[in-house]
This record gives sequence, structure tokens and C-alpha cells, in this order.
Amino acid sequence: MKTLISNAVLIDGTGEARRDADVLLDGTGIARIADAGSLTAAGTGADRTIDATGLVLSPGFIDMHAHSDLQLLVTPEHYAKLSQGVTTELLGQDGLSYAPVDDATLAAIRQKIAGWNDNPEDFDWDWRTVGEYLDRLDTENDGGRIATNAAYLVPQGTVRALVMGFDEGEASPEQLEQMREVVRTAMAEGAVGMSSGLTYTPGMYASTEELGALCSVVGELGGFYAPHHRSYGKGALAAYAEMIGLSRDTGCALHLSHATMNFAENKGRAGELLALIDEALDAGVDITLDTYPYLPGATTLSAILPSWASAGGTDATLARLRDPETKARIREAVEIYGSDGCHGVVAEWDTLEISGVQNQALAGYVGRTIAQIAADEGREPFEVFTRILLDDRLGTGILQHVGHEENVRAIMVHRTHTGGSDGLLVGGKPHPRAWGTFPRYLGHYSRELGLMSLEETVHHLSGRPAARLKLDRRGLVREGYAADLVLFDPESVRDTATFENPRQAAAGIHYVFVNGTAAIDGGQPTGARAGRALRRSPDGRTRATRKEGTHA
Repeated sequence: MKTLISNAVLIDGTGEARRDADVLLDGTGIARIADAGSLTAAGTGADRTIDATGLVLSPGFIDMHAHSDLQLLVTPEHYAKLSQGVTTELLGQDGLSYAPVDDATLAAIRQKIAGWNDNPEDFDWDWRTVGEYLDRLDTENDGGRIATNAAYLVPQGTVRALVMGFDEGEASPEQLEQMREVVRTAMAEGAVGMSSGLTYTPGMYASTEELGALCSVVGELGGFYAPHHRSYGKGALAAYAEMIGLSRDTGCALHLSHATMNFAENKGRAGELLALIDEALDAGVDITLDTYPYLPGATTLSAILPSWASAGGTDATLARLRDPETKARIREAVEIYGSDGCHGVVAEWDTLEISGVQNQALAGYVGRTIAQIAADEGREPFEVFTRILLDDRLGTGILQHVGHEENVRAIMVHRTHTGGSDGLLVGGKPHPRAWGTFPRYLGHYSRELGLMSLEETVHHLSGRPAARLKLDRRGLVREGYAADLVLFDPESVRDTATFENPRQAAAGIHYVFVNGTAAIDGGQPTGARAGRALRRSPDGRTRATRKEGTHA
């Protein structure tokens, strides 16, 4: 089907000035771009014409930090992302995802990140390798594949669990070489890089040397390293410096995940982080970063525990929480010294809000902080914390209210910045960033506050992340490129998702095309699922590669 988009305000994703244009879509791609008013349906053979007068036509947005690994398959309409103009997502984040695994590792990972992604029992977990997972994303099911395109990072924590289990300890030379081969195989099967979650077990047990050995493989194969590093609180700058040093020493490109400066210790200190990054960039280190345009973060309640208490997996952690002596040690770490799981900061119970639970008997806690629950029930906050962990088998999601607006604004205008939602799509009251990140950049920060021009904002959300992912013919509005496109009203586009009512679609986004198929049409979802798994190819480019070896 040919679609003619006429009289659009074209912002092409490069950061260059807008211009008026007609754009012809032919099948999955962009066939022609011409001056506004110069193309007609009769002259082009278009089956449909969309009058885009007053609307901006831009590349589809690229979510550089997505947690849709499971929900792309479980909730295939994927309206949360399509409704805000996202056409491509980067999965496998924070060092924990569902491939590569064996049966035992998959069972443990499913439980460990249930608070991120849910853990459905009636779901067909029919993959074990990265290649098989990407094949599953590409498999036609109930009339379509996935709703958005998706690339994948091999998760370092999952790799360590596969080789070494969930215990602490230094990798032996044999184990380290085995992990290197697992990463090499994952990259050969299509992963675009590697992630880490260095405040989550078991990834956090890896030494700098162990991470460097894995990064060397990733860099050799042309991928990049995307770490959730060791601290976003106390010691944040040292944690960033460690990651930059890894990139410099191994030659592996670096993408800093949700590059925030949170907690009271870091208020007003974004400039110190940016100076550290700029110094490395000027020395030739290849660095990019992503952020979400909100203050609170989101994670699991179990992440607040010290790393030693989480060793060995869910059952071992729960046993420690039941043992009075060990529980007392945990309390000391969390409330007096500051847990490494909580970024070295003492837990502030009034900042930890329950966002979702696995055990529906606990549903009444959603939307309330640990401090509020404790006050309402006449209990100590630590006792509430441990009881919820036990009753929910560590499956509880939280919002963590620790951000600073001046830091958020300073980082988002940096020359290497890209957009990432870090959106968790499950839970009774998830973070609104899962539904509002991209329109919030366009509406609040660009139009209302004027921090960036609309052209620059679109570049942050499309062309720049496409370059980091090495996408082949995607991320810009150009002839011969894939038709991943958004048509939005620059005067009305905005996020409507709130902390009180987070599952709300954006305003002002009229059309979204994924591989030339309208997923949002006239502001309404069509149910179309035209997304593809995007795989790193032997030439280093990332593209939709069909199983039979042809490209799209």
C-alpha cells in the first residue's frame, strides 16, 4: 500500500532546520521526499493521502532504555509505547533479562525480575539463546509479530548467573573464558552490545577486571557497553569514572544508562558528571548516554537489600530475612551504613513508594510509601519492608523519589544525550515514564521550557540513538530508509500520564508508522504489529534480518 503524506513540516532527525515536504511511503520504506504540494495521489499511484498541514513528520522515536522484553509478547498491542511515537526499543537492560539461559537460570531470572516484567505461569518460554529469543520476536502469532522494532543487549548479570550461579565470588579463569564465549555467541546471534546492572545481583559481584574482559569481546565485535553502574548515589562520580575507564582501556564504546545524579548527596552536581564525560570525549572515548525526563526512579523493593543478602537467589534471600540474626545485620546495612543495593545511601522510607505487587493480597499497599504503611499500621518501617519482601517473594516494584530537577535539565541538553524511558509496564501504579517520556520531552521541555529546539529534541530521540545502535537505514527521514515515522502536532503534543494515573496515552500524536504500516491512525490504535527484531550483522550494522538471510 502506498501512502502519500502531503504538506508536512519535516523534521528529519539530523538536527537540521525543518522544511515543508511531501513524503511517499511505498510498502515498508520511504520512496520519495519532495517539496510540499509537488506530489499527488494520481502522479504517485498512492492508495491513500494524509493531509499533514500543521503537523510535524519526524522519525519514529527510539527508546534507548526499555523494559519491554516480556510485555512485547504478553501484551502485543503495546499501546504504551506506540501511543507516544516509539517505533524502536532497546531491550536486555540492567544486566538482567531472559536470554541466554538454561532452564534453571531462566526460572531464577523470571522470579528475580517479576517486579519489572511480571512472571506469567501460562506463558510459553520457548527460547534459551539470544538468537531464539530474537526469532520469537520475529515469529508471526495471532496476525502479527511485535508492535515495535526491538534490538537486544546481552545482559551481563544473566551471563554470570548462567556460568556461575547467583553467588558472590571471583570468576576463575575458566569461568571468565566461558562467560566471554557466551557473550561472543550472543553477539554473533544478533545482540548489539552488553548491559550490566551493577547494583543488582549477581552482576554486581563482577570486578572491574571481569567486566573489562567481557567488554573487550563486545568492543572487538563492534558493539557497545550499557551499564547501570555501581552507584547513582554515594560515590556516583567514582562509579561513572570506573565505566569510562573501562571504555578507554578496552576500546569498547560506552552508553551510560539512565545517566542521573540522584539522592541528596548529588543535588546540583550534574556539571561534575558532564565535565568528566566531556574530558573523556575530548580524549577520544566513545560515549553516549540516555535519561528519562522525570525525577523519581523505579526499581524493585528487593534492590534496597545489601548485595550479600541477595546472594544465591530468591530462596536464599528469603531465608536470611526470616533468620533474626541475619535480619539484624540487614537492618544495620540498610538503616545505618547504607546498602550497596541502595547506592550506598541509607534507606529513606518516605521515598520508597510501592508501585506493584505479585501477591494481590498486598494490593492495598500500592501507591503508599513504606513510611505511610508503617504509620498506618503502627509498625516500624524496616519491619514493613521485610514483611512485604517475604509475602511478595521479592516481586514488589517501587518508585524511589530521589531526583533533582536541575540535574535532569542539565544532563538532557548534553551533546551525547538520547532518550530512554526506563519504563516498567506492569504493576498497579507504574512510573508514568512508561507512557509519557517522549511527549514530555517534546511538550514540556522543548515547547514549554525551551531547553532545546524541536529539531534538536527530535535528533536526541531518533537520529542520535540510531547512530549509537548502528541502525541500517533507520532513524532519519530519508529516501530508501524504513518508514518508521511519527506525525504529531507541535502545539499540542504532551504527556498526560501522571503518578496518580500513569496509564494515559499522549496528546497530539496523530499517526505512527512502523515499517510503513500505520500502528496509530488518526490518534487511534489500529492493532497492527509490523515490528521486527533488529540484529547486529557481521558487517557491524543493525538491521531486520530474516531467518532465510534476506534483509528488510
